[in-house]
Amino acid sequence: MRALTWHGKHDVRVETVDDPGIVNPRDAVIKVTSTAICGSDLHLYDNYIPSMMKGDILGHEFMGEVVEIGPKSTLKLGERVVVPFTIACGSCYHCGKQQFSACDNGNPAENQDAGEKLYGQTMSGLFGYSHLTGGYAGGQAEYVRVPFSDVGPIVIPDGVDDDKVLFLSDILPTGWMAAENCDIAPGDTVAVWGCGPVGLFAVQSAFLLGAERVIAIDHFDNRLALAKRFGAETINYKTTDVAMALRELTGGVGPDACIDAVGLEAHGLTADNVYDQIKVSSFMATDRPHALRQAIMACRKGGKLSIPGVYGGFVDKFPIGALMEKGLQVKTGQTHVQRNLPALLTAILDGKIDTTFLISHRMPLEAAAEAYKLFKEEQDRVTKVVLKPGMVAA
Repeated sequence: MRALTWHGKHDVRVETVDDPGIVNPRDAVIKVTSTAICGSDLHLYDNYIPSMMKGDILGHEFMGEVVEIGPKSTLKLGERVVVPFTIACGSCYHCGKQQFSACDNGNPAENQDAGEKLYGQTMSGLFGYSHLTGGYAGGQAEYVRVPFSDVGPIVIPDGVDDDKVLFLSDILPTGWMAAENCDIAPGDTVAVWGCGPVGLFAVQSAFLLGAERVIAIDHFDNRLALAKRFGAETINYKTTDVAMALRELTGGVGPDACIDAVGLEAHGLTADNVYDQIKVSSFMATDRPHALRQAIMACRKGGKLSIPGVYGGFVDKFPIGALMEKGLQVKTGQTHVQRNLPALLTAILDGKIDTTFLISHRMPLEAAAEAYKLFKEEQDRVTKVVLKPGMVAA
């Protein structure tokens, strides 16, 4: 089959690789019909996430048709399914609490040591996202093996277009959980750092969960315009002092909840971010947490801090004093996708959630390397790229 493989920083290639097959009784094999490039994939593209190996197949946002099943899979041949990016067994301690992204069994035993050393406990299994997370082949391919297929995938009704439901695989549940983690109460003001795909779904979700006001922060005009479509007030951090603007917009109190949808590759020419750039480039730090620092400092006393943005290692100059003294409540983590899939699918089918607005480009799988470069370098106009394995290049 054809698949997108990783070969180093800014070096991804569509190559012919072995077809996947059934390995365990609960497996299924999916023929991929749509797969997307995620902002988190750019962390791999930029070589920020450790334990990638040459030839690894990328991609964790995908859906398709069931073409092969193991004897203990609950799927049926021919069903169309969306597959969560988190791999969960459904029966361990954490899955029992619906904390699916903390599953103890999704990451194979031989891959758990590195995560335990880095984070204290093993990471969960993720598709196409390094050997820290299991070394699983991803879905930017013609076919993909899906472990624990009786737990993860959700069956899509006939007649529903891929574009409407593809983002159930990751970014829609991630944006939803980001807002859900804010414990939004009537009258709340929520500030969202980053209007990429997750940030935009967080904006939409915050309103659906009852926020009175949402303030979206970014510097790309197109992204800010998309946030305005959902009723958000916007701040362009290149032309406006974010901290001062948030104080003015909230009567000096600060937002009730702050969402960091940026993560480890924050941009900007602020003093702390320049410092981070130097530290990272000299291998003295791993992440650039400018947005997270700013969110902590801006949030009101007793407020909520939600962190869906991906962080990979260690940061410097972290305002732990402000976090503690202000009494902020913090929730973060990879998304428990399986927990919210049924409700989010129903919301899409009922027309309460729009997902198709985000797609700016549809490209063949064969053009994936070009698509990655485009997504990284032209983020103002390229909001989301969907790759189609069956599409013929124009």
